Amino acid sequence: MKLASLKHGRDGKLVVVSTDLAWYADAGHIAPTLQAALDDWDRLSPDLRNLQTDLDHEVIPRERFHEHDAASPLPRAYQWADGSAYVNHVALVRQARNAEMPDTFWHDPLMYQGGSDGFLGPRDPIPLADEDWGCDLEAEVVVVTGDVPLGATHEQALDAIVLVGLTNDVSLRNLIPGELAKGFGFFQSKPASAFSPVFVTPDSLGDWWQGGKLHRKLMVDLNGQPFGRAEAGEDMTFDFGTLVAHAAKTRRLGAGTIIGSGTVSNRDADGGPGKPIADGGVGYSCLAEVRTVETIEMGAAKTPFLKKGDTVRIWAEDDRHHPIFGVIEQTVE
Repeated sequence: MKLASLKHGRDGKLVVVSTDLAWYADAGHIAPTLQAALDDWDRLSPDLRNLQTDLDHEVIPRERFHEHDAASPLPRAYQWADGSAYVNHVALVRQARNAEMPDTFWHDPLMYQGGSDGFLGPRDPIPLADEDWGCDLEAEVVVVTGDVPLGATHEQALDAIVLVGLTNDVSLRNLIPGELAKGFGFFQSKPASAFSPVFVTPDSLGDWWQGGKLHRKLMVDLNGQPFGRAEAGEDMTFDFGTLVAHAAKTRRLGAGTIIGSGTVSNRDADGGPGKPIADGGVGYSCLAEVRTVETIEMGAAKTPFLKKGDTVRIWAEDDRHHPIFGVIEQTVE
């Protein structure tokens, strides 16, 4: 099942989207918003699934689905927590700074709580007031949970995942060091994120969703050129069951909580840092990582951060090369 929110007020208008992403059916008679559906998921999700079946069989009124009309599936959320499941990414960044990485990073996930009072739509521009802030894309996988009990086990956490999607978790890299030096975490350096046009139920992903991981390539283009083709299911130190359970260690999680994987990152086949696509590698899911590799190998970064007019495109494909979650495509303004 694929769900989206058309732009409408603060919380959007819930629609069910056809499997091929071409059509939608209004789901307002079942739930007005995605958050309302999540609040009563066990009761309402069967009705939403039936609506999707009717839509795919063309037996109900339908309208063309245009991704430019879509807000993020949850235009705002009660909670957005981003992890760092690809420890390779963290290790590379610290290596470039000649900083030792604690061994605990391989056993205890990193996680921060991001701003969730308003997200960008998948085709909305990225607002950037100052290019000196070092604007970066971050292509990630996300999950949305139902209610998760305090102290949830790994299996309880996996069972609580009801939707899967993608995000561009924008970062302002040059503001991060000053904020972290205060010892109180991110705030100004983490502006609004954007999410894929649709979120998808795990069962709809079939074998692509196994062990709490999405086993598809995360595709990233920058200004029309291939930038990243990392395998989201590889080099993921912490699966989503682990991330959700980590978040629920000391608090219950309310329905509609979004948990991010952190930047998807693969090592090269020889075990070293990833290589650019042009050099036969799978590329990168953020600019900070390619700049890190340049620093390690050449002594300094040469790839610039995003400038006004740059366009980022993020998606994942099915076996026929069709987008599974739709496409995030944003231009910096």
